[in-house]
Amino acid sequence: MKGHCVGYIRVSSFGQNTDRQLLDISLDKIFEEKASAKDTNRPVLKDCLEYLREGDELHIHSIDRLARNLVDLQTIVSDLNGKGVSVVFHKENLTFTGNIENPMNKLMLQMMGAFAEFERNLIKERQREGIAQAQKKGVKIGRGRVLQDDQIQEIKFRVALGAIKSELAKEYEISRPTLYAALAVQ
Repeated sequence: MKGHCVGYIRVSSFGQNTDRQLLDISLDKIFEEKASAKDTNRPVLKDCLEYLREGDELHIHSIDRLARNLVDLQTIVSDLNGKGVSVVFHKENLTFTGNIENPMNKLMLQMMGAFAEFERNLIKERQREGIAQAQKKGVKIGRGRVLQDDQIQEIKFRVALGAIKSELAKEYEISRPTLYAALAVQ
């Protein structure tokens, strides 16, 4: 039974371009996402996986576009194969059908998945090192203060007089959790 040819295209951030992925592949439907692959909790990926039916082929540019850890990668491929969906990774030239157990393909999936996970761990390690170096140089990491001390005192005074907190949050252009955090400051 021949189904749909479906593409899943992913980049990690909105500044990245998806144009090079699955460029010359004829697809019936494309799911495109701009999100990290650190886990499988991605809305477009979930939609794609729910869309796929028996006989469909899922086309992905490369293994690291689908998952960045071995367990997630194996789970997704195994679940899709169990539904009768073939998974095609074009860069690695690997196809997983579930019908024919190919030990070489399975080994390649595991190795490439391990490399993707390793690469993700290296990125995180470099990020931590960069943050540590910046902090040593006195660079402030994270969002700066939203409210100044005099604004916090004014908000506390107005709340004590009965001002509505949600209206104060709108006036100061802050979220309600930020307002409550400011009220908790001694």
